Amino acid sequence: MHNELKITDMQTLESNKKTTEEFANTNSLKLPDFTTDSYKDAYSRINAIVIEGEQEAHDNYISIATLIPNELEELTKLARMEMKHKKGFTACGRNLGVEADMEFAKKFFSKLHGNFQIALEKGNLTTCLLIQAILIEAFAISAYNVYIRVADPFAKKITEGVVKDEYLHLNYGQEWLKENLSSCKEELMEANKVNLPLIKKMLDEVADDASVLAMDREELMEEFMIAYQDTLLEIGLDNREIARMAMAAIV
Repeated sequence: MHNELKITDMQTLESNKKTTEEFANTNSLKLPDFTTDSYKDAYSRINAIVIEGEQEAHDNYISIATLIPNELEELTKLARMEMKHKKGFTACGRNLGVEADMEFAKKFFSKLHGNFQIALEKGNLTTCLLIQAILIEAFAISAYNVYIRVADPFAKKITEGVVKDEYLHLNYGQEWLKENLSSCKEELMEANKVNLPLIKKMLDEVADDASVLAMDREELMEEFMIAYQDTLLEIGLDNREIARMAMAAIV
């Protein structure tokens, strides 16, 4: 997240921004009713997921710093940014008078969290970076982009700020994996087989709640796969390798 974007990346950002604005304009009359009990019930879980996701990201970056202590300062900056995002999303729930279901969110992330902790204990930096820098980040960015189009005005402003943070900087882990691809590719692909299917299961688990918020499951998965594959391409994998890794999502 923290190397400045190239011109092509900025062009992509502007293109994405334009597409999002066009989508929002054409769908402005289709926003959900933010005041209903059904909306608030579903929001209690969706909001908890994004809050917990930012907390997971914070904790993961702090943990990764134990494996590469010379990068402590940069990783601490990343962690602080994630906590800022967490506070913003907490405010979104408070604005709607909704209490986030954090117990649900912790269970939601538990398998991915457990896999990260196992990799951390083994010193498997590549696996830790795959989980945080590719899977969790791509999951978050794709969900935020879909949510912005149907969010209440307060949450939309908060979420746009978070996405801007994410897009203005390339992912730290992505850059590390790019620089070390020759030595970490095998572990990266093996870790992907284990962890990518979890993302699909997580999306399936939250599909009904997302639908109440006017977020389509297929669109969420499509946005995730685009973000995920774009990251792999940036890291330096070729199209055949990316396709092989993506197949793990449909097992």
